[in-house]
Amino acid sequence: MMEISSTAPMLKARRKSIVINPRIGRVITRLYLPAGEERIRKLINRVLSLDEDQAVAILETVLREFSHRHRYFRETLEHNFERVADYVPDANSLSEERRLLIGTYFTAEYSVEAAALFNPSIVQIPNQEADPEGCCRFVMSFRATGEGHISSIEFRSGIIDKNNDIYFDPLSDYVRTPQIHPDASYDRHLFRLKLQEMGASNAVTHQLLNKLPDNFTFNDLQGMITKLQNNSQFPPQEKTDAINMALWLAKSNYEILFRPDHQISERVIFPVSESESKGIEDARFVRFVDDDGSVIYYATYTAYNGETILPQLIETGDFLSFKISTLNGKQAQGKGMALFPRKIRGKYVMLSRQDGENNAIMFSDNLHFWQQATMLQEPEFPYEFMQMGNGGSPIETPEGWLVVTHGVGPLRTYSLGIELLDLEDPTQIISRIEEPVLVPNAHEREGYVPNVVYTCGALIHQDELIIPYASGDQRCGIATLQVPQLMARLTGNSGDTVPMTVRYSDDTF
Repeated sequence: MMEISSTAPMLKARRKSIVINPRIGRVITRLYLPAGEERIRKLINRVLSLDEDQAVAILETVLREFSHRHRYFRETLEHNFERVADYVPDANSLSEERRLLIGTYFTAEYSVEAAALFNPSIVQIPNQEADPEGCCRFVMSFRATGEGHISSIEFRSGIIDKNNDIYFDPLSDYVRTPQIHPDASYDRHLFRLKLQEMGASNAVTHQLLNKLPDNFTFNDLQGMITKLQNNSQFPPQEKTDAINMALWLAKSNYEILFRPDHQISERVIFPVSESESKGIEDARFVRFVDDDGSVIYYATYTAYNGETILPQLIETGDFLSFKISTLNGKQAQGKGMALFPRKIRGKYVMLSRQDGENNAIMFSDNLHFWQQATMLQEPEFPYEFMQMGNGGSPIETPEGWLVVTHGVGPLRTYSLGIELLDLEDPTQIISRIEEPVLVPNAHEREGYVPNVVYTCGALIHQDELIIPYASGDQRCGIATLQVPQLMARLTGNSGDTVPMTVRYSDDTF
């Protein structure tokens, strides 16, 4: 059995003075449509009934009051006008002022972090030429929550200097959503497998997919759906259900692109597809190094539509363009999936929690498909008796994979723990620290969700483990642990590695 020292001194993370609070003044613009075509037409006709002087005066007031809150504000109003232009009589004959004014009535502001800014992760990015030697430049992601408890992803950037002091880049007053594009290409085989997994595979979907090329576009799919709608050989409801499911899946896979002149703190990934309409939750970013040495940043997150959750994957190389796709397979379920930063024995590896209580580990040949999982551990210590999970992607060290964990204990208190997994066989737990390293203090007990400290990813720089963490599901702080002390404690606790006997499936490797 694994040795755990109960006589060793308590190992507690040291909190830095940094506090990252939500700012309610950072707002995006969203299309705002009243319910039903009749209301849309009535509203447009009311605006058209104004004389030109009235229209210009109202528009000037709106521009004066709101344009300083948004980049490209006039462009946004024009875009939202175009979204309702089909309801406008003789739209092409309208003046620019009238078009923009109509756009204002179909535009609303949304404060993306009005309720909370929490559950951060952190990854190292390339240094800039002017950065001092020995520093580490980073991007930190956050779960931002606004009205209606809709969650999105926000970013901050900064630098950790050679003394491990942390400095954030200036925070922009603006925040902006990206351009959205349906996935440039879909793999027909993978698309078919996902429909089967969703229970949506039938004669209708077979005919739909059989007529598509091996790699097809969203336009290809729409064109084939149009042809299928005119096909009378299938019952109408069966045809409608199959088409809706295929479109739902296609729209859950998309690409987004920010403008290069948007600072990273201006970029927000807001829910796009129906599957994530109620939130994008707890993105765990990781700097992944492939076998050829190339680097790409992945993040797993939970898409939530108010009823069900769907594990999703983000891929980016530059934090400007992002590819969003569904994770597939019978084990791609539940929350808290965290990808290892490289392959192990030629396989992708992921920590996960399928049952809402225990930690699991998964292996796959394909990043997008996860069919096998192994039980890694059950709650063992009092601070995690209720449930446990990971605190982001494992960190590679010479001694093993360092994993920050979270546990839920009395009064639903969330605390952070530490464990070490074997480098070559991460199903083997080398050591765990018995007590939590970070517990909510008196200030951190207060918040949107009391008694919670939580993280979605940490990093090591200059022999210090740097853990950005949320408190009370509302604000964020940063805690640190000295790695030499941490490893001395972990390796001092290690005896024989722990054999794993409980499995969801065999032949993981």
